[in-house]
Amino acid sequence: MKQQYIVYYNSNSSSTNYLCFGRQDAIVLNNPIDFQQLQYFVDQYKGQFICAYLSYDFKNSIEKLTSSNTDNLNFPEVVFFVPQTVVELTENRMQYIQGEDSFESRAFVDEFLNTVNSENSKKTFNFRPRISREAYISSVNQLKQHIQRGDIYEINFCQEFYDDKAVIDNPLSVYATVNQITQAPFSVYFHYDEWFAFCGSPERFIQRKGTKISSQPIKGTAPRGKNEQEDLALKNALQNNPKERSENVMIVDLVRNDLSKIATNGSVKVDELFGVYSFNTVHQLISTISCEVETSTSFIDILKATFPMGSMTGAPKVSAMKLSEQAESFKRSLYSGTIGYILPNGDFDFNVVIRTLLYNSDKNYLSCGVGGAITIKSDAAMEYDECETKVRKLLDAFR
Repeated sequence: MKQQYIVYYNSNSSSTNYLCFGRQDAIVLNNPIDFQQLQYFVDQYKGQFICAYLSYDFKNSIEKLTSSNTDNLNFPEVVFFVPQTVVELTENRMQYIQGEDSFESRAFVDEFLNTVNSENSKKTFNFRPRISREAYISSVNQLKQHIQRGDIYEINFCQEFYDDKAVIDNPLSVYATVNQITQAPFSVYFHYDEWFAFCGSPERFIQRKGTKISSQPIKGTAPRGKNEQEDLALKNALQNNPKERSENVMIVDLVRNDLSKIATNGSVKVDELFGVYSFNTVHQLISTISCEVETSTSFIDILKATFPMGSMTGAPKVSAMKLSEQAESFKRSLYSGTIGYILPNGDFDFNVVIRTLLYNSDKNYLSCGVGGAITIKSDAAMEYDECETKVRKLLDAFR
């Protein structure tokens, strides 16, 4: 795989996937973000497929916020690029929607897909927690004091597992292992220069189809059972757990408020509340909120209203982001940001970067962030255990 610019959007289903490679043009930005410049890039390449990511710290240009925690990954805050070649893949069809159908491009596609579908990484990594269990519990209890005082009523608190001596000779095989474990609907392999994301995300941040905007926040997690009977019991317990439902509805309200900033009058609605969805490693409580927007509503208008996603911040959003920055021990970087694409017709789809390994090949630094929602009812030790549930299988695959 000699390409330096590759993105694979993998739904792990019979619906459409996209394999993008090569680079026509790109925009790479850091704080402070020039929104006009970014919107100009999107407008300039209307009619073409655009690959994109926004790191969590894109928030600092939307709100008056800062990030001063240690950044070991050094990902740019924004990367948008127009790939030379885009192949649309469905169960029975491969179609070039951008670029040339050539012998070389077909050979690349075949090699890429064969690796993803058949190869697992033999690498082992020495993942270590950035903070101890005791420090995590102490931080959660301090955050609960803020909730008790009324500063916030929910906050997403994150921690990092890392290996700072990770040498990866075959990054795609690492993604293949992550994908085999997660089999997630918003899975992505992202490679731009020295930066890699091996993403097994189950969560959609925001989607545009015509004038309809949809968001599907996740709040509420339960492990998979050892057998069908136990699995069903865990699903039912999640669906009816008052704490998990409370967490979920708080973020639903936040997303409704975000969408109302751009929605046509009276169009914000909750399409599904407390849906239980099962993935390879966990059950999740997912709600769907949507609205209609005017055709003139721009990509940047929508981002400014909705980013970062409420499921990764807490509420009220700005207060929660300030407190999580103080409490956390690492810079989130692309973790809890978003990776997605803009179609030639202007529609787009972006995920939430969770269940993801991030890698800087120049620094040999590999990172896995994980977090959870803290409310007044949270038990700090149980929250730590929930974080373990979310990433245990992912980390264990490389031990």
